[in-house]
Amino acid sequence: MRTRHSVRPVQALAGLLLASALVLTGCSSSVDKTSASDAGAKAAVPGTAQQEGASGSGNARNTKSVPKLTASSIIRTASLSVRVKDVPKALDEARTTTENAGGFVGNETTTRDGQGHERTRVVLRVPTDKYDEVLADLEGAGKLLDRTAKAQDVTDQVVDVESRIASQRASVARVRELMDRATKLSDVVELEGELSTRESDLEALLAQQSSLKDRTSLATITLSLSQTPVAKAAAKDDSPGFVDAVAGGWHVFVTLLRWIALALGAVLPFAAVAALLAVLWLRLVRPRRAAAVPAATAVGPLPAAPPVREEEQGGQD
Repeated sequence: MRTRHSVRPVQALAGLLLASALVLTGCSSSVDKTSASDAGAKAAVPGTAQQEGASGSGNARNTKSVPKLTASSIIRTASLSVRVKDVPKALDEARTTTENAGGFVGNETTTRDGQGHERTRVVLRVPTDKYDEVLADLEGAGKLLDRTAKAQDVTDQVVDVESRIASQRASVARVRELMDRATKLSDVVELEGELSTRESDLEALLAQQSSLKDRTSLATITLSLSQTPVAKAAAKDDSPGFVDAVAGGWHVFVTLLRWIALALGAVLPFAAVAALLAVLWLRLVRPRRAAAVPAATAVGPLPAAPPVREEEQGGQD
């Protein structure tokens, strides 16, 4: 009777140990099934699937406990349109305000319209804690025409990216560990391809994280500066006055003198030729004609008619 009672506790203890082993085996297999990409890498190296699966379960538990952010991650953007008297001066003041706040100036575009008015569009990046202060200073630079401000909460996206980065880093580490244990060339080649894919995914996640960090730590302000148009002069009375009459008469007088000068200029060549002909006439032609007249009178008087005889005279009577 004593022998029978001693055998039963031994059988019960053996059954308990077997059940515990089955439970542990089931947990390991469930963890291995959670990642399909890890299963392919494990199959490449025989005999290491269970060991890698156990380490992978520990890493999965660690990655799930991501610490919560102490502050919300918010992307702040604003757009301002301000009309100022002097665009270059206002632009210099905006640059100084941004740099004093610890920010920097991004893209800048300056144009001029048909009337010579200058327009400038500049992108400013300022720390989020100085965002409201800088925005107020820029609004006071002139007359505010338009303002648009936006705030986008990306806290969940930041947490998700950080969690995925932690998981991807653990995945890359597991593949590298499998490469160190691989003995076949085919296994090494397959694992190298898997490692390259996972490292590319990790780099993409890190770039996304960097972009989120930049946009949440620095606010973006797009500032548009335009020049104030010059005020037009008041309309004057169109009826002419004494001063207008004097100005009009002077204009007519000047115009008349101009036309007289033009007429004289047109006649001057002909007058010069006429004066030259007159000089030639007085100096050459006229003296010669005057000298020819006395020569003709020096020949003598004409012969007198013969006297009439008395007889002829009596016969005529």
